[in-house]
Amino acid sequence: MKFAAIIEYAPDKAKIAQIRPEHRHYLTSLRERGQLVLAGPFTDDSGALIVYEAATRAYAEKLIQGDPFSRNGIFRKYDLRPWNTVMANHDLLPA
Repeated sequence: MKFAAIIEYAPDKAKIAQIRPEHRHYLTSLRERGQLVLAGPFTDDSGALIVYEAATRAYAEKLIQGDPFSRNGIFRKYDLRPWNTVMANHDLLPA
């Protein structure tokens, strides 16, 4: 099942920049294990949208909590909701 997380970042841009490489490495590992559908920050860098593949909401929560951004206080708050893909234009998504 897919879970979409709409995430609000803490306003500390320097800390975000410092931890971002570790965060992206974590997301890459999730993608390689089939647990990440898509992810990316909002253009104003106020937060992000991350869609996880997880058997349960509790497991999706664990994926969020394991993220270096979460462990280092960058994820200020988030809304995690079950999500269904109805349509996608794969040509517009990055590889």
